Amino acid sequence: MKILRIAAALMLSSTACWVLADEPVIANGAGPDVAEPLLQAYESLGADYSPRTEHFLEDGRPTYINRLIVEKSPYLLQHAHNPVNWYPFGEAAFALAKEQNKPVFLSIGYATCHWCHVMERESFENELIAEVMNERFINIKVDREQLPDVDALYMNAVLMINGRGGWPMSNFLDTAGRPFHGGTYYPPETFLQLLNQVADLWVADEDALTDVATQLGNAMTQANALSTTARDIGLREVGRARQMALSRHDDFDGGFSPAPKFPQEALLTFLLNEARLHNDVPSFNAVNYTLQRMTAGGIHDQIAGGFHRYAVDNEWLVPHFEKMLYNQGLLARVLAQAYLLSADPEHARTTRRILDYVQREMTSPEGLFYSATDADSEGAEGTFFLWTPESLAEVLDADDLAIAMDLWNVTESGNFEHQSILYEPSDLPDVAERLSLTEEELRQKRDEISTVLLAARDKRIRPLRDEKIITAWNGLMVSAFAESGDALDDDNYLQVAKQVGDTLWEAMHEDDGQLWRTLYQGETSIAAKQTDYAYLAESYLTLYDIDHDERWLSRAEALTATMIERFWDTAEGGFFMGEATVLGTALSVRPKDMHDSSIPSGNAVALRVLAKLYRRTGNETYDDYANELINAFSDNLVERPGGFYYMLTGVSDHIFGEASRTEYAARGVVRVSGQKVDDNTVAIELAMKPGWHVNSNTPTLEYLIATDITSDNDDLITELSFPEPKMSKLGFEDTELSLFESTVTVQVSVDPGGIDMQTVPVDVHLQACNDEVCLAPESVSLNVPWISP
Repeated sequence: MKILRIAAALMLSSTACWVLADEPVIANGAGPDVAEPLLQAYESLGADYSPRTEHFLEDGRPTYINRLIVEKSPYLLQHAHNPVNWYPFGEAAFALAKEQNKPVFLSIGYATCHWCHVMERESFENELIAEVMNERFINIKVDREQLPDVDALYMNAVLMINGRGGWPMSNFLDTAGRPFHGGTYYPPETFLQLLNQVADLWVADEDALTDVATQLGNAMTQANALSTTARDIGLREVGRARQMALSRHDDFDGGFSPAPKFPQEALLTFLLNEARLHNDVPSFNAVNYTLQRMTAGGIHDQIAGGFHRYAVDNEWLVPHFEKMLYNQGLLARVLAQAYLLSADPEHARTTRRILDYVQREMTSPEGLFYSATDADSEGAEGTFFLWTPESLAEVLDADDLAIAMDLWNVTESGNFEHQSILYEPSDLPDVAERLSLTEEELRQKRDEISTVLLAARDKRIRPLRDEKIITAWNGLMVSAFAESGDALDDDNYLQVAKQVGDTLWEAMHEDDGQLWRTLYQGETSIAAKQTDYAYLAESYLTLYDIDHDERWLSRAEALTATMIERFWDTAEGGFFMGEATVLGTALSVRPKDMHDSSIPSGNAVALRVLAKLYRRTGNETYDDYANELINAFSDNLVERPGGFYYMLTGVSDHIFGEASRTEYAARGVVRVSGQKVDDNTVAIELAMKPGWHVNSNTPTLEYLIATDITSDNDDLITELSFPEPKMSKLGFEDTELSLFESTVTVQVSVDPGGIDMQTVPVDVHLQACNDEVCLAPESVSLNVPWISP
């Protein structure tokens, strides 16, 4: 694939330049039919709009305006004043490439990407490089967060060519949009040389490049294929994935890889699920230690709350300073679940700080959530987040200054560019002892000092905030607020989840079932991808489990029906990421979101949605699709289980039941849930839909199955206290029967000494009937948190 190793590049003369006029150069000198609407779009942005460019006319207007000025993407608008004649991805650009028989240069990035900014400044703002691009290529700019399927397609090509990828992504395509070469960031001299090499080779031997595009397309099609023969998936694959994860655990610093260290939330979720389902102490310990080290590290914003995207070192000290919404949602969910298994107040605090940060700094006027904040401010990475002893002393008194410098290890030499990233290198009890404070006093001072420092930091120049609203990421955040509110018994967080859930439905959902992916400056754009349907449906099921409102279940079912209709692969199974045609352009390969990456894959989330819908409705269509999805991925799950942690969590949900305080029985007509009442009791609630009942614990006929509650731990349950049954005659039996109807609660007395990992595992045995038929007896397993409400 290394097709561009040819002779030295043709270099343009250094005397090449632009001839500037008194008016902006619009779309590389396009005619009035193109130029006038673009100029009007620029003027409509108003006086507060600040063009991002180094090229200005004497009157302060930007020298260049290109077609990106009309786009609903902060990232594309960042490039709307480059001298490069950018096109958005779509039919017009590829039609022009065919008409002029020019290769396409495709650049993909996102608004808060540090190296995207570097390449913009070095190359796309460079008029010499822009002239080559405009003369010899059709140039397309893509926001990967708007078009994740386009991003995935071309990233697969870059990975095949180079063995690694990243952003900015730089691709060279034929006129049909098929890649034949690509990479990531290029320094300006290298980039200019490469541009000329590609353009020269296109003129000299276009067929050679299109042959490479054909070969690469065939390879990508093969890589996109799923299992053609189903293989058994079960405990073996789940166990292998667990063992692989634990073998990678860094016992010293936490995490599951060497630097750079990412949180890997799908892996953490998988291990917590195993811990809760099977009382798996090693899995819990690995997650718990990783969360403790991350929370103490610089990857955690010690002042405002929330987490940066990843750390560049093994110790979680130096982050890449951008903050992504999806990390906040995923980590809040993980931390809330870890709190339920540990009762660790630090996990509860960190969860709250994430959610409070998102509410305070990432919430739009509509009440929805923005996408990200940048790593850079004032022209440098991380400046907004750094401190020195002097900057601390400006806002803290002497006592608090001493605490802050000891707690967060702020020194004169610093730990990053001669300044300090705040982190907690010592355990709180050790710091408290050094400072002659109790641990509780130190915790209180930490919060008080953080509040003061946050107010001071807010006066600094902030990093750019990407105010694009993405449906999938907002759905993920709804799940985070709902699950955290439930775990922390905080109704305020639950109310946020409900409000955002309703607003998303109103703003992003159309009457014909279509979703929109993005909302920016009050306008929706981009048809939703499969992940948008899956994540939003998952969030509605989370809300349904907590407040039992049927609107959430109904919406989840509607989204799932549309997701299946639009994205299911009827030939091989599994879900495609998006439609076959994107903005009028047919993709050379229609990609599938297969592996967990920065967020769990769309197919994995879909599996959990299908499994949950089947348990909550009894609709066998969901069971069929869940099984087909598992079958389609069975080769991957058998041969590479370590890359599919969230999907294996869905497999576990589907086959073995959910690791939850709430479960469903009898095709969804019976909801079973549990909660701690006091230090010796949990309450198990059985809620039956109208017209249904279960037999009481003392049925009047021998052949009827009694309701009972047991535990695999023989020493755990000491007594069961059932409510009074209702005596009633039904259509299929003349004898009066002993029944439980509507909602009943069983008080379960337990021996606290038999409780492991803050969880009370119980099995509820029941048989559900209506006036005409009895369903088969069944048992559901609950994992009731031993956390006081």
